[in-house]
Amino acid sequence: MEFGVFILAQQRGYHQTSQQVIGNSIEQTVVAEQAGFNTAWYAEHHFNNYSLSPSPLMMVAHMAAKTKRIRLGTAVCILPLYQPARFLAEVGFVDTVSNGRLDLGVGSGYQEFEFERFGVTIADASAIYNEFLDIIPKGLTQRIFEYEGKFLRVPPSSIAVRCVQSPMPPMWITSGNPVALGRGVREDHNLFVTALLKGNDAIGELRQRLDKVAADNGKDLDRDVKFGFLRCAYASDNQAEIDAYLDCARFQRRISESLKFRRSQSDDGYMIKEVPSDTDPTMEQLRQNLPVGSVNQVIDKMLEEISILHPKHIALQTQLGDFDQKTMLRQIELWGEKIIPAIKKELSRNQPATQALAA
Repeated sequence: MEFGVFILAQQRGYHQTSQQVIGNSIEQTVVAEQAGFNTAWYAEHHFNNYSLSPSPLMMVAHMAAKTKRIRLGTAVCILPLYQPARFLAEVGFVDTVSNGRLDLGVGSGYQEFEFERFGVTIADASAIYNEFLDIIPKGLTQRIFEYEGKFLRVPPSSIAVRCVQSPMPPMWITSGNPVALGRGVREDHNLFVTALLKGNDAIGELRQRLDKVAADNGKDLDRDVKFGFLRCAYASDNQAEIDAYLDCARFQRRISESLKFRRSQSDDGYMIKEVPSDTDPTMEQLRQNLPVGSVNQVIDKMLEEISILHPKHIALQTQLGDFDQKTMLRQIELWGEKIIPAIKKELSRNQPATQALAA
C-alpha cells in the first residue's frame, strides 16, 4: 500500500496571500517526504481561488530540487488546455530534473470558466483529451513521431529531453466516465478515483463500477489495475481541529460544485463565493462518512474502507481551505509516525488475503 498527499493549494479568502498558499504547499511536500509518504500530488486550476496551482509540472520541477526520494505527481494536467509539443517537452524535462520521480496524472477538465479563458470549447474536451492520449506515448517513447488528428497536429518531431523512466513515466487517469477509465485500463495506465465526502455505501458502489470497467475491458481489477483513492481524513483527539478540517473539506466541495455546475458567484471576478447548497452534508454526516477521530478510529475506518475498495494507493487531502498550516504539518507527521505504519502492519498481518494490497 502506498500513501500520498494531495495538495490543492486553496485560498479561502484574502486573509491568505497567494505567496502564503504556495509556500504552504512547498512546506507540506517537504514534511511529507520526511514523514515517509510515497508521493505528493499537485492539482491544476486557473483564474480563481479554488486552487492556486496553475501548472503541476512546474510545481513538480520546483519540488524536485527540494526533495530527494518522494515521487511527485500531477493530479491532474488538464490536457485540452495544453499545446501537445510543449506539453511533451516539459514532461521530458520534469522527469529528468526529478531523476525519474514523475507520476503523470492527466484528465479532461470540467470547469468551463477555465476553458473559456484558454479559448477551448469544453464540449470538445473529451475528443481533445483522447487525441492527447494517442500522442503522449508516441512522443515520449519514439525518437521521431508525428500525429494528425481532428484537433491536434504534430509534424515529424523529436522531444529533445528524454524521460529518465523507461519507457515513460507512469500515467494516471482520473475521470468519472467509465469510457475514459476503460481506455486507461486497456492501455495499462493507473486510475485515480474518489468517493468525495461520502461513506461506505458510496465506496462500495465505486468498487462495483471499477470492477465492471475492468471486466468490460478484459482485466481483473485487483490483479491487473493499479488505482489510487483520494480521501479526506484527519486524526486528532481535539474535536475543534477535526471540525475545522471538515469545514475546509466542505468548503472545497461547495466551490468545486459551484464551478462544475456553472453557478459560481463572485463579487470581484476572482474570489468565488462559498454558497451552501441543498446537497451539503452536515458536519455529523461528514464525521460518520470520513476517517476522522482519534488515531485508532482513523486507522480502523481506513482499514474498513480499504477492505471494501482494495486500492493500491491512498492520497490524503492535506491542504484544504484555510486550515492552519502548523496544525496540518503536525498531522502529516502523525500519519507518518503512527497511522501509516499501523495500517501497513495490519494489512501485512492479513496476508495472503490482502497480499495484493500490502506494501
